[in-house]
Order: sequence, then structure tokens, then C-alpha cells
Amino acid sequence: MSVMTASVAADSVFIEIGEISLALHVQDSSFRRMVEDRYSGFVGSSRDSQCEFEIDLYDSSEPVLTDDDQLEVKLEAGEWLLKRGDFRGRWNPRTKRGHIRQSRNPYAIDSVLRIVHSLILAKQGGFLVHAASAIRRDKAFIFSGVSGAGKTTISRLAPPDVTLLTDEISYVRREGNRYFACGTPFAGELARVGANQSAPLGALFFLEKGLRNSIEPIGPTEAIQRLMRNILFFAHDPELVKLVFQSACEFASVVPMHRLIFVPDQRVWDIIR
Repeated sequence: MSVMTASVAADSVFIEIGEISLALHVQDSSFRRMVEDRYSGFVGSSRDSQCEFEIDLYDSSEPVLTDDDQLEVKLEAGEWLLKRGDFRGRWNPRTKRGHIRQSRNPYAIDSVLRIVHSLILAKQGGFLVHAASAIRRDKAFIFSGVSGAGKTTISRLAPPDVTLLTDEISYVRREGNRYFACGTPFAGELARVGANQSAPLGALFFLEKGLRNSIEPIGPTEAIQRLMRNILFFAHDPELVKLVFQSACEFASVVPMHRLIFVPDQRVWDIIR
């Protein structure tokens, strides 16, 4: 549990995704307001953050970082080092503290949040996955696919009784032998943050556009292979890669996975259950 002075707390934003709270300590008030607006619905007031980051900003014209946009995430001397053209940072998973030096653009902090959550989830049996997800009748459904497969389309077609969790990056959390899908603020083409809700997972569908609406079976080997291709994982670390693969296999043994062939028509939701 973190202990902060009142002045530090006043300069902090608490982003809560998947029941994990990250505290961002930043003195620049305009950047802090931008973060609060961008993650509206996921900003909490909890002082019991699991991770804390000091955010140090630099002007884009300042020649501090290289122009190389290649993302690098590696473990070195017990700390995760994060680097891309628009940010550099470190995070100690033991102390739960870190530091990020980044440009003022919102995409840098967006990437940092995704990276840190993927590292935390890997140790807990969960993961982030390229997928839309939604809740209907108290069950969550994930719609996975590469770019152009139809994640945004099926999200846009959702009827009024569906709560959209995301049209881009789905958050899978494990609790014992159950899996939950959680809403995320990581928006895709809809440019809309998801609902900050969660529900037990009913099924995962691999999207394919076709001439009819149908749900077809898929073998376990193919299902795991397709799931692994869509899981977001950024670290060059053999141990965590093994953990993510193990998580995918255990997920496949519990959550039904199918192929969903659909046409861009709202009637596709009639067969999703």
C-alpha cells in the first residue's frame, strides 16, 4: 500500500483498469487534465494504488530521446525498462514504483499503461488481446481478430441491451478457475472508451466476414494458435512468454472458443449467446 502526502496526492491521477489502480504523479496541470479527460470513467480516487509512476514531460522539440520508434521492453537488474521514440521509463515490480520520461502526446502514456498491465496480467493468468468485447445478459463475449476482421463493425452493430467494453483491446482477468472480461479505455475506430464494468466470460469468437451469420466449431490447437497471435505482449522475456502461452492454454480449456462468420447486419447478435 502506498503512502503519499497531500501535495503528492493532489498532483496524482489514479487510473483503474481491471481492478488494478495505477497512480500517475505529474505536476503539469494541463497534462493531468488531458489524462483525466482521455481516461474518463476509469479515473478513481483510491489511494491504494498497486503501482506508482512519476511522469516527467519534455517538449517534442527537445532532443532528449532518439527518433527510433521501435518499442523495447526488457528486464534488467530486476527492473523493467521501457523504451520507444516518445518515451523511456523503468518500473520495479517488487517496489511497484517507476518513472516515465515522455513527450506530451497522449499515445505515450497509453502505451505505457498497456505494457504495464500486460506484465501484471502475465503473472496472474490473464492477458490483453486484440479484440472487441461486450456484456449481454450478465455474460461477457470477446470478438477477436486482426485489423479489418470486424471488431469495430460488430461493436457498432450491438443492440441497445449490449454494454460495450471496448472495440479494440480486451482485458481478460483470471479469478480462480473463472475468467472475466473488463472494460478498457483503449478505443479503436469508434473513438469511444468502453464501460468500466466486468462480467464472467461466456465465449470468445474469432471474427470472419462472410455471406451468412453462423457460429462454427474450431479445434483446440487452432484456437490457441489464433489466440496467441492476438494477445498483446511486448516484453522480450522467455519466462513470461511461457507464462502467457500457459495462460492461453488454460483459458482455452475453460472458455468456449468458436469461429463467428458474419455479415454487417445487426441480426448477427441474434446468434451470440
